[in-house]
Amino acid sequence: MVETLQLDKPPGSPAGPAREKWAKQVEFVLSGIGFAVGLGNIWRFPYLCYKNGGGAFLVPYFICLVTGGIPIFFLEVGLGQFMSEGGITCWNICPIFKGIGYGTTIICFLLNVYYIVILAWAFHFFVNSFSWELPWGSCDNWWNTDNCFRGHNRSAHGPAPVDPVVEYWERKVLKISSSIEEVGTINWELALSLLFVWIVVFFCVQKGIKTSGKVVYFTAIFPYFMLTALLIRGVTLDGAMQGLEFYLKPDFSKLAEAQVWIDAGTQIFFSYAIALGCMTALGSYNDFNNNFIRDCILISAVNSCTSLYSGLAVFSVLGFMAQELGVPVAEVAESGPGLVFIAYPKAVTQMQYSSVWAALFFFMIILMGLDSQFVGVEGFVTAVVDLFPGILRQGRRRELFIIIVSVISYAIGLLMVTNGGMYVFQVFDYYAASGMVLLWFCFFECVAIAYSYGVDKFYEDISTMVGYRMNSWLRWCWLYFTPLVTMGILIFSTASSLPLTYNRVYVYPQWAVSIGWTMALVPMSLIPLYFFWHLYTRPGTLSEVSN
Repeated sequence: MVETLQLDKPPGSPAGPAREKWAKQVEFVLSGIGFAVGLGNIWRFPYLCYKNGGGAFLVPYFICLVTGGIPIFFLEVGLGQFMSEGGITCWNICPIFKGIGYGTTIICFLLNVYYIVILAWAFHFFVNSFSWELPWGSCDNWWNTDNCFRGHNRSAHGPAPVDPVVEYWERKVLKISSSIEEVGTINWELALSLLFVWIVVFFCVQKGIKTSGKVVYFTAIFPYFMLTALLIRGVTLDGAMQGLEFYLKPDFSKLAEAQVWIDAGTQIFFSYAIALGCMTALGSYNDFNNNFIRDCILISAVNSCTSLYSGLAVFSVLGFMAQELGVPVAEVAESGPGLVFIAYPKAVTQMQYSSVWAALFFFMIILMGLDSQFVGVEGFVTAVVDLFPGILRQGRRRELFIIIVSVISYAIGLLMVTNGGMYVFQVFDYYAASGMVLLWFCFFECVAIAYSYGVDKFYEDISTMVGYRMNSWLRWCWLYFTPLVTMGILIFSTASSLPLTYNRVYVYPQWAVSIGWTMALVPMSLIPLYFFWHLYTRPGTLSEVSN
């Protein structure tokens, strides 16, 4: 994997043990695609697109993309490549803003803890897809209640009919309690699934990019074959065109609503996986003179096109399901886990060879999620190892550190596979890596590079690496457009945010909300706290201590 161990670092970079490099540049590209292209492309973008005016949503989406998402994406990869350092020590380029690195590393750790739980759910569904009749397709199982009903005329079945897939999800998979205060016992099926996934992740990242760089050849590419198979199957179903029309038909009147622009902006920052330090970590393993601009353009194009492409596959199937049930597409379209673990499993029960399509779908979900988890763990580990290279790069200490991180993460994750685990998961998901947190860090990344380090100086650094000067568009973005976009969306989204609920019914107690805000505010507060600590402990003026 490692062809060379020379230190391709700029003059003045911190000395230390040599770092490995990508054996082939395609491994960086595939790793970047694998991390950026994740479950949000499948379960969030299509829903936001139909909700916010179909094809008209692409207008704010691409405006936010070129003014916000892509500039930060280029900044993080370029910074990692120039410094050859992970998410914390890369900010030695601008020491007074090193709190950005510590904060994003905490967010990355929290994200790794809860994101992998989704893979445990998906693995459960994947294993149970191998049956003649899908277990979530009938009401004849021990977990079903008297309210279970599968059919068209639901109103004739009493006041509260429940679909079998909902009962399977809540009573069999989650074994969900009535509140977060009823944690209950560990669901050992999910605990074993979670353990299995963590073992897979460990063996794929234990040797760093030696192993993860090879695994992505399969995990980043193969999901597109399955997504294409699902799309081909979807468009051949009755009602598919109705679903696709619902997904893409433009409603330009929606562009006058502020929420549409907020959704577009937050989706960009979610889907490009920025403000986590992970893209910086991937870039840090590039050769110093690699043309990362070319690579970033390719990754960005693949990411956005995947969102659109997956929407075609999802809504063709949802259109079929809506026709089968005799309801509008809006009633079956969901976002988040509801799409992956309720709407789509319900749809495949109405297809021929339903077990095959269910297995293909969940295998695709597992591979897409594993990609993101690999890079998430690698990003966290790289940040900490680069912070203590003299200790953690010696012998097998890096592998031991990964074992410790995996065990601690698994232990925390066990809280999310209890009876009250879904409520715990939602607290992590809603606060730990929320749009508010990511936008905050993106804003300060721009401020640090453009105003503290110097945007012209950074442009010269990029020219030194790639051998030519970039178009001035990114310069204007880092100086003006991106800070305005990130802070504007942050303010409006925070002002319009709703209380955290489960299924729009259960309202979380204040103590749970307080824990969530703590997870969000602690990493956010590290930027100003470190700024003033650095200022206080260094002699000289502000301009002198910031460099």
